[in-house]
Amino acid sequence: MIATALLLAALASPPPSDSQPVAFVDVTVIPMDRERVLEHYTVVVRNGRIVAFGPVKDVQVPTGASRVDGRGKYLMPGFAEMHGHLPNPDAQGTTPELVEAVLFLYVANGVTAVRGMQGNPGALAIRDRIARGELLGPRLWVAGPQLGGNSARTADSARRLVEAQKAAGYDHIKIQEGLARDVYDTIVATAKRVGMQFAGHVPDAITLEHAVASGQISVDHFDNFFPALERDDSPIEHADGQTRGQELVFHLDEAKLPPLVTRLKAAGTWSVPTVALWEIFSATPLDSLEARDELRYVPRQWVANWTQNVTNLRRNNPNIETGLAVAAWRRRILKALSDSGARIIFGTDSPQLFSVPGFSIHREIRVMREAGLTPFQILESGTRRVAEYYGSDDFGTVGTGKRADLILLDANPLTDPANLARRAGVVLNGRWIPESEIQAGLARIAVVFAR
Repeated sequence: MIATALLLAALASPPPSDSQPVAFVDVTVIPMDRERVLEHYTVVVRNGRIVAFGPVKDVQVPTGASRVDGRGKYLMPGFAEMHGHLPNPDAQGTTPELVEAVLFLYVANGVTAVRGMQGNPGALAIRDRIARGELLGPRLWVAGPQLGGNSARTADSARRLVEAQKAAGYDHIKIQEGLARDVYDTIVATAKRVGMQFAGHVPDAITLEHAVASGQISVDHFDNFFPALERDDSPIEHADGQTRGQELVFHLDEAKLPPLVTRLKAAGTWSVPTVALWEIFSATPLDSLEARDELRYVPRQWVANWTQNVTNLRRNNPNIETGLAVAAWRRRILKALSDSGARIIFGTDSPQLFSVPGFSIHREIRVMREAGLTPFQILESGTRRVAEYYGSDDFGTVGTGKRADLILLDANPLTDPANLARRAGVVLNGRWIPESEIQAGLARIAVVFAR
């Protein structure tokens, strides 16, 4: 425990004083307001904001500023993880050091904001400590404890739970599986009355069409898309759950996809694809999962649990053909949504089943690219589109007055979004963290979790 505490104390240098600006000089800016690059720019950051932004010849570097040479580098907005999870600090076996290490993994990969999708009172405290500058971590939006069939059994209990989450200060409602139709409708009505967004899963009793019509702000994991695409003459329409789980993917109607996409676009519903995670569920060989280099940055017990979970999944659902078909269809849905201009925000469901916080974004980016999305479409789903989701122009793009959450890269991500992994450093709420410091922190985490 002492070694871990020393590790976290050394993860990052003390933040600069508010009076000391940081200037990125002669850098190529990818502002993400549209698909373009701005060459030979200077960007000055102070007090957590971009205070100057323009061509080198027009921007004077303040006296005493810390200068970062931007030649040959690319500056873009920080990335967001819109379906993430934090360790519950009050759960048995979760130490403050583990929580801080997870937060650092996000930041180390340029993830400067996380929409937490399974909250607890401890997560609220983490959110507020980060906001006060007491803890190094991404900006957090925290859901309340998830509302599903086990927690919201009746309409009355659902109403009380939503009201309690609003009073406690949670940012949004997390919808989980197992809700009855009347209970879901009560959650919707109460959330609208108290002014809370509701997002997440689509319980089987609800249907995707009803969730969209109800104003659910995001549908995560493409939940219940397959039933919405089922052929009218499907022979398994009334089959048991296990049969449908194994065979539904083989009874989908491609002609139903365009009108479904049109409905989601018209309703303004956001989709959080998490495609890479679902391929772990269904198709990725276990030995390749266990060989992932980033596993050295999480506790050994997590990896053991993930291995056992995947082993059980494959034992209960051994048909690899089903898994491959599911993966192919999910990519097809993602491409159709993107081509139509429907709303997509980036998420990976980390940390779950070999999806290491922060590192999982690079896995998701690769699958999105393989599905046919352009580099700009992928990048905007984790930057500008997230600000749009929150109805804000305060972040997600680079410009004067914007929140200073930024990534400095050694290669152009508009050429290849995989270049998001080629960092020169991260700016977190105005604080410059060079890549050397990031690598030192990661190395210390790896040493502790190797024990």
